[in-house]
Amino acid sequence: MHTQLLSSVDSLRTQMVDTLTQLCRIPAISPHNGGTGEEAKIQKLKLIIESMNLKYSSLRIERVDDKVSPTGNRPSLFLEYPGRKSQRLCILAHIDVVPEGDLSAWTIDPFSPVVKGTRLYGRGVSDNGTCLVSSLYALKAIADSGITPEYTVLLAFVADEEMGSHYGLEPLMERDIFRPDDLVVVPDSGNDAGDFIETAEKAMLKLAFTVTGKQVHASLPHKGLNACRVANMLAYEVDEALNKTFTQQDDTFDPPFSTFEPTRRAANVPAVNIVPGRERFEFDCRVLPSVPLDDVLDVVEKVRADAAQRTGAKIEVEADRTDAAPVTSPDAEVCRLLVRSVREVLNVEPKTGGVGGGTFAAFFRRKGIPAAVWSQECGGVAHQPDEFTEIDYLVNNAKVFALMMAGK
Repeated sequence: MHTQLLSSVDSLRTQMVDTLTQLCRIPAISPHNGGTGEEAKIQKLKLIIESMNLKYSSLRIERVDDKVSPTGNRPSLFLEYPGRKSQRLCILAHIDVVPEGDLSAWTIDPFSPVVKGTRLYGRGVSDNGTCLVSSLYALKAIADSGITPEYTVLLAFVADEEMGSHYGLEPLMERDIFRPDDLVVVPDSGNDAGDFIETAEKAMLKLAFTVTGKQVHASLPHKGLNACRVANMLAYEVDEALNKTFTQQDDTFDPPFSTFEPTRRAANVPAVNIVPGRERFEFDCRVLPSVPLDDVLDVVEKVRADAAQRTGAKIEVEADRTDAAPVTSPDAEVCRLLVRSVREVLNVEPKTGGVGGGTFAAFFRRKGIPAAVWSQECGGVAHQPDEFTEIDYLVNNAKVFALMMAGK
């Protein structure tokens, strides 16, 4: 049975590349990040699914209100396909993508995907297009082979992952969609070997600092308070304090320590001869579960208060925190099923561990539903110029998902 099923996946290679190309021509960028949302891409995906003649039990769109969206909401698509068991295998991919970034750094049009050699290039082809398409065509291979899946299959194509899931999975978890006995796979992290299964995630903390001084002409700096200078000093002191204080290590994770990275800085003044009176900058922190986020915030507050007292500037800090979710046991049923399927397709021995990035899995783990994160994917290309996927990975992922559905 498995030889026939894997051959069926191989036969769908060209169709998978074509479908991924079609979908990635549609810029499903959050309206909170300069885009128009996922509606056009969801409708295209729905048409593709309807043309595949799958005998699914349901195909429906779930919407979450979003006043910023041109449509007033954000859509996610759910496909359910009957199996021998009522217990479900759920595979969740996200439909949205990040913006293209610096267009000058691209060698192609980001939203005109192109095949070059063994790769398909374009924004979203890796994150998360490869696994979105792989999960769908795994189900098609099951149907084409005349196999009734061991598990009822639920494929979810979800909005707003890239901006925090506030208009996607987070509110959808409060609806009657998922069940306590679901086997949940989130194909949104992995490596080239395909031998890593993510079972744990660090806590996440986004810090935004606003420094308010007094704007003046740059020839008369003594009459103002340079918010840029204060911000430079503050960023350095926060960086140093956090990295010196929180040195714990946990080899479950890669990297095995907490990270505190200064990242984004807002534009300030329009001309070089103006001393800015306001500066805003941000930190992205990925914190080991053993480190309480309250302790991190206490250190930040001490640095903030000291800097404000010394400089006379007004300094405000906004914190967006996501505490670490419980760890999925490597012995969970979904992990065992995934390990067996990966082993058969890729001839590797998967290992489990943790990552710094956040995925859909954390929402399920907080609800007591074990979730495993896996894919074979090109490391380091997500969100980058000339994002690409190996076409072989597209096929291999579909094979793994198909074997999971078949219930090896």
